[in-house]
Amino acid sequence: MIRYLRDGGRAAIVLPDGSLTGDGVKQRIREEFLTQCNVHTIVRLPNSVFQPYASVATNLLFFTKGEPTHEIWYWEHKLPEGQKSYSKTKPIQKSEFASLKEWWGKRVENEQAWRVPVEKIAENGWNLDIKNPFVKEEEVTHTTAELLDKLSVSFKKSDELIAELRNGLAGK
Repeated sequence: MIRYLRDGGRAAIVLPDGSLTGDGVKQRIREEFLTQCNVHTIVRLPNSVFQPYASVATNLLFFTKGEPTHEIWYWEHKLPEGQKSYSKTKPIQKSEFASLKEWWGKRVENEQAWRVPVEKIAENGWNLDIKNPFVKEEEVTHTTAELLDKLSVSFKKSDELIAELRNGLAGK
């Protein structure tokens, strides 16, 4: 869905996360889009925004037609305190965008907002799925014994799949 705003070439589009990544045609479309339009802001919405109709993460892309992208600002919309997801009975509220409106004119990096130069996006295959650099993922560590156990289980599963394939081929 594209909705053109009042000001000439300014527009916004709603896209699922899957549109932000991928090779081939998807990559070429993103490259063309970023060289023909100034995608200045991507608002990352939670998975549950369109529940119960869709459970995919969704993005709002704001752009201006006719000029190339130089950098993209990302804003990560957070669920209200104490809420685990949106639903039909607990939909997203307009008031939840107050902090985005306040940030919009100032454009300062913080735990919800970051910017990425288009050169970095181009180097990464025009991938627009840029995770929030301020959110640190917990590093998972395993002992050597745990790693060996995981490897053993993986090898066992592989052997079972190979045996299943052989049996399937023998039956033909």
